[in-house]
Amino acid sequence: MNLDGARRAWWLPGAHLQTTWSRLTRSRRLVTFTRELLETPDGDELLIDHVGGPADAPRVLLLHGLEGSAHSFHTQGLAHLVTRAGWRAVVMNFRSCARDPVDIKRRLRNRQPRLYHSGETTDLALVVRTLAAREPDAPLYAIGFSLGGNVLLKWLGEVGAASAIRAAASISTPYDLAAASRYLERRVGRFYTAHFMRRLRAKALDMVERFPRETAHLDIGRIRAARTFRELDDCVTAPLFGFADASDYYARASSIDALARIAVPTLCVSSEDDPLFPAEAVARAREAARANAAVTFTVTPWGGHTGFVGGPWPWRPYYWAEEACLAWLQRHHAARGGADQGPQLSEAGAVVQ
Repeated sequence: MNLDGARRAWWLPGAHLQTTWSRLTRSRRLVTFTRELLETPDGDELLIDHVGGPADAPRVLLLHGLEGSAHSFHTQGLAHLVTRAGWRAVVMNFRSCARDPVDIKRRLRNRQPRLYHSGETTDLALVVRTLAAREPDAPLYAIGFSLGGNVLLKWLGEVGAASAIRAAASISTPYDLAAASRYLERRVGRFYTAHFMRRLRAKALDMVERFPRETAHLDIGRIRAARTFRELDDCVTAPLFGFADASDYYARASSIDALARIAVPTLCVSSEDDPLFPAEAVARAREAARANAAVTFTVTPWGGHTGFVGGPWPWRPYYWAEEACLAWLQRHHAARGGADQGPQLSEAGAVVQ
C-alpha cells in the first residue's frame, strides 16, 4: 500500500507520544451505541454495540485491544469514521471488558468464570455467525487493533476461504505473543506492562472471589505476585483455558502462523517504532505472509502503538491508520459492486461451500 500522504505530525515526535496522544485528547463519546446482549452457548453473555447507517448499509465489526471496550478511544474513532461514511459499526466487547453505557468507567461483570485472551476466537465466530445470519444481504467487514487484531487475523486464518467477512484490516497487531511478552519485560515496556497488570490482576482476583469452586485450580498467591504478562498467563490464562503453560498459550494463540491461510483481502498496518512490539517480529510476520496475495502489509517507520497521528497542527489531527483501514474496506466493497447473495453459515461462523 502506498504511504504517500502518511505523514507524521511534526508536533508529536516519538513513539510514546504517538501512542499516548489518544488518551490525552480523544473523546470516549464520539458516538452513541445501541447495546445488544448476545447469549453464549456456555450460559454467559456477550455485549455488542451498534451504531449508524441505514438497515442495508455495510457493517464493520470492530475488535478492541487489551482491556478496551466499545468506549475505547480508537474504537470510538473508528466507529465515528465508519458512520461518517454512511456505513454501520458493530463493536464486540470481549468478555469482562464491556462498560456501562452511562457510566463508562464502570466495567460490567460476566455471569461465568471466563475472561478472554489474544487467541480466543469462538466468541468472534458466534458474533460473525449471528450478524451474517441476521442480515445475509448486508456486506460484513472487520477491523481489529492490537489484541483485537490478533484475534481477527487468527480467526481469518482458521476459516480461510469460508470467511463470512469479505475484507479486513488490523492495526498494531502483536503477531507473535511470545515476542511481545519478552519485549514488554524490557526497559520502558515495563511501564506499559504495569499499567495493564493492575487491571488484569484485579480482574482475575475478582473472578476467583466470585467463583471460588470453578477457579479452585488457580493460585491466588501467584496471581497477586504476577508482574509480567508471562507470569500472569502462566497462572491465569493457561489453566483457565486449558493450555499447558504460557509458552503453549503463546504458540497456539499467536496469529503469525495464520497469516498464510487468510483468504480474504486483509490489510495489516504496523509501525517500526511500536513500543509494545518489536520491529523484528513485525518483519517476521511480514515474511510469513509474503506468499499470500490476500494479505497486504503496510509498515511505517513511525506511529507508535495504534497511534499513527498526522496533521499540520495539534488542533487538526487525523489518524492515518484508521482512515487507511476504512479506505481499504471501501475499495474492496466497491470492487465487489456492493451487496450480493448472502452466505450460508456453519457453526464456526464460516460460509458453507
